[in-house]
Amino acid sequence: MNSEDYLRAMNEGTAMNAMKDLRIVFMGTPDFAVASLAALVDAGCNIVGVITAPDKPAGRGMKLTESAVKKYAIEKGLFILQPEKLKNPDFITSLRALQADLQVVVAFRMLPEIVWSMPPNGTINLHGSLLPHYRGAAPIHWAVINGEKETGVTTFKLQHEIDTGDILLQKSFAIGPDETTGEVHDRMKEIGATVLVETVKGISENSLIETKQIVLENEAELKHAPKLFTEDCQINWDQSVDTIHNFIRGLTPFPGALSKLDNKILKIYLSKKEIVSTNDTPGTVLSDGKNYLKIAALDGYIHVLDLQLEGKKRMLIEDFLRGYRVLNTNN
Repeated sequence: MNSEDYLRAMNEGTAMNAMKDLRIVFMGTPDFAVASLAALVDAGCNIVGVITAPDKPAGRGMKLTESAVKKYAIEKGLFILQPEKLKNPDFITSLRALQADLQVVVAFRMLPEIVWSMPPNGTINLHGSLLPHYRGAAPIHWAVINGEKETGVTTFKLQHEIDTGDILLQKSFAIGPDETTGEVHDRMKEIGATVLVETVKGISENSLIETKQIVLENEAELKHAPKLFTEDCQINWDQSVDTIHNFIRGLTPFPGALSKLDNKILKIYLSKKEIVSTNDTPGTVLSDGKNYLKIAALDGYIHVLDLQLEGKKRMLIEDFLRGYRVLNTNN
């Protein structure tokens, strides 16, 4: 081993030791957060506690179900806390007893100040957008709905205002023209996990520079990502094909873009664009009964490729048309 390789190995060893010395409490609940927790564990981080949501009844039998993060934490033998309320004195006492140097939050609840301000190195969050744009609960959905060609992840320090803390690291990546929110989500969780490990490494080495989020002169230019409700999922056929296609892929796989077919609720998961001059009223349903079902928009048609009709299971259009007679009608 030459001198350069020796020094590199020494530096890497020192960095690893610094990460191992950092006592970390991880907070997260869904599958998205598991990738980050696993990356920290694989990097040799000292995870002294995992905070996740309480078990909840789910499925037809309403059986108590553990969160994805809890399942992973049990598998790895990590200490787990599942508070109902984050201000509960017993939880605060238990959290303080973990003596964390740093708290890491990925896809978790909003934290009260008594929690996020507890560790000496503060609390960091991994957010699924290039802040300051798309602050809020559904950043991936809204980026896809708005037809963004690029998104990214941001690690930042928590403070009072939601998603406004000082930025630590950011990484951008492209969104494909037909990618769904689910597909972007699955790529983002892996990219985010890598960036999170880099962030924790930087904190352990005291090598990161915190950067204030950009303040836009015109607040109206700031893109937001509020939580989506059922009423937000209705397709407006009096729009362009591009707008509707982005809306559909932005709501796939959950909660799903909604329309009507024969007075039944129709969820559309995948679509294809046909931009063409048409005299059909927006919302008009057309089908050959075998291969296609398309719905008129302002400047063409949306071909439905993957759908779920009220009372039926989700299926591809060819399978759906084999057992369902579509009446050409207006939505």
